[in-house]
Order: sequence, then structure tokens, then C-alpha cells
Amino acid sequence: LMVVEMSVFAFAPVGVWLFPLLVMNRVLSGMAEACASGADEALAYDSLPDEGRAERWRGVLATLMKWSSGGFFIAMTAGALAFDRQFIEAAARWVGWSGAIGSTTRWPIYLTLATSIPALICALAMREPPSKGKQETARQTLRSAMANILGAARFVFRDPRVRLLLLAAMLFDSLVRLFLTFGSNYYRLIEIPEFVNGFLGSFYALLGFLAAGMARRMGSRFSPAQAFFLVAAFIFTGLLGLCLGTPRWGVWVVIPLGLSMPILSFYVSSYLNEWTDSKIRATVLSFRGMALNMGYAAVGIGFACLVSSIRAASPSLSEGAIFGKALYALPTTFALGWLGIALFGSLKKAQFLARAGKT
Repeated sequence: LMVVEMSVFAFAPVGVWLFPLLVMNRVLSGMAEACASGADEALAYDSLPDEGRAERWRGVLATLMKWSSGGFFIAMTAGALAFDRQFIEAAARWVGWSGAIGSTTRWPIYLTLATSIPALICALAMREPPSKGKQETARQTLRSAMANILGAARFVFRDPRVRLLLLAAMLFDSLVRLFLTFGSNYYRLIEIPEFVNGFLGSFYALLGFLAAGMARRMGSRFSPAQAFFLVAAFIFTGLLGLCLGTPRWGVWVVIPLGLSMPILSFYVSSYLNEWTDSKIRATVLSFRGMALNMGYAAVGIGFACLVSSIRAASPSLSEGAIFGKALYALPTTFALGWLGIALFGSLKKAQFLARAGKT
């Protein structure tokens, strides 16, 4: 699915077919993410020894964060260079290429497509171990899958810890991802030159190395509630900084927001795997992916509607001023959401203590 998705993106012709092909690309991307979401992580977690599995998994996550940060740094740097026509022309002259370069707009997409092919080869090389039990029919397999989905849904909605974890993750992830989406608009607002965007993206990637050590130490010292409070403080500080819009110096918000995203991912994966039974772990992790995407979609649509309403109410404002006014909604939304989650958690804790007192 990833190869087909990137092929559609890379070779879509400009014209009437562009929009439907891009819609197909998004559908294929969602299908690919849905197929992989949760399964790989659950397999990795279950492959660890039972004794000390939770702590071992935190070590795996910290190592993965460092490798991912390195890979993301290389990808951001390579993508920025591939997008630069002057660099591509200089590289072509250096290797003796005399043909036409053409537009460099899609070169980063071509590189992504190239990396998807080795991933496909590795996936095709995997083999399922021979089954020792009786083979299920297609109907039995479908029935088992549906029962697994329903069991995971019941677990998610009935376990107060998991509900609070996913609600907090939806709130945190959606607002940070929204910043990543309009990052170039914010850099333009604070008068950062366009060519610096690639360097900021690479710097953002390298923050994962620092976040890995911080998350590991915080996870061993603090309870889940304390850990999420610290992540909330990081995000709220960064969102308040966005509202200031300080020319040039406003770029500091990349640090708290850049640290919060990998630390959040670390805690959500750590606690969700620890609290979930192996039989439904992959499905529950898929629910996590779905919940985060739903939260991001809701916040993104809400922010777009807010920008449109400001533009309609004040048509004389510039696009930069409209964007700057809309930013004030982000820390407000975060504060109200975090307050609601905290009240919900306090209520559930009081109910639990009341039931424990009666018994």
C-alpha cells in the first residue's frame, strides 16, 4: 500500500485528474497506516521476556526514539537538498549528468518512493510460523476478528486509566501536530527567512535524542499523572509562546513543542502496552491511532473555521494578522481541555475510593 500510495503521489499528472488522484493517495495512506498501526508495536512488546517487560520496553522506546530522530534528521536534510534546484544541478554536473533536470518539486517524493521499495522487500521476506492448531475458515477468522475488536472497544471505554490516557493523548497530540502543520506560516509571522525552515525541521528532529533520555528518567521517577502534567507544562508553555509572536526570537517555541511530541509518544506506548492484555493489545493500539487522528482532524477543522470567521469579520486584516489572532485560541483550548480531563480524572478517583470504602 505504501508503494502504491507514493507512486500515485509521485506520478499524478497536473490537471483534472490531480484532485481525485490525491484523494486516492490519502485513502491509500489511511489504509496503510490502519493495517500497520498497533500490530508491529504489539509484536515487539510481546517478544520481550515477561520478567521486567515494562522496564525493558521503556529501554526499547528510548533507543527507538534516538534512531527515529537520526532517520528523521537525514530525511529532512535530504528532502530539503532535493527540493533545492541549484543543489540538484550542481550535483548533476559533479557526476557528469548532462540531461535536463526538470522541476525539483517532486524529488523528495521520488526519494520517499525509493525508500518504500526496500521496506516492501523486507515485508515480503517475512514468513508466518506454521500453525499447530486447526486452521480457521474465513467466516471463523472474521468472527474472531470482530470479537477481538468489540473486546478491545469494551476495554477502552470501561477502563478509566485507558480512557484518561487516550483523552490526554488526543488533546496533546492534536495541538502539537497542528503547530507542525502550520509551522511555515508561524515562521513567516516571526520573520524567519524561508531557507531556514529546513534547518529548523532538522533541529526539531534532533530534539528526539534529548527527549529519549528525559522520557526514560521521568518515567522511572514519576507516576503517570505526574509525567503527563510535565508534558502538559511543556506544551502549554510552547502554545503561549506562539501567541507572543516575537520576531526572530519566537523560534524558541520549537524546543518545548519539539520535546513534548516524542515524550508523549513514549508515555502513551509505555502505559498502554503495560495496562493491556496481550490478546487485544494490537487492536487497542490501533484504537490509539484512530483516536489521535480523530483529535487532529477535529482540531484542524476547528482552527480552519476560526481563521475563516476572523477573515470574514475583519476583511481589512492581512493574512499574517488573521493567523496571529487565531493563535490565541490554542492555549485557551489546551487549558480548557486539560482542566476537563483533570476534573474527569478526579471524579473517577473519588468514585473508586468510595467503592473501596464500602467494601
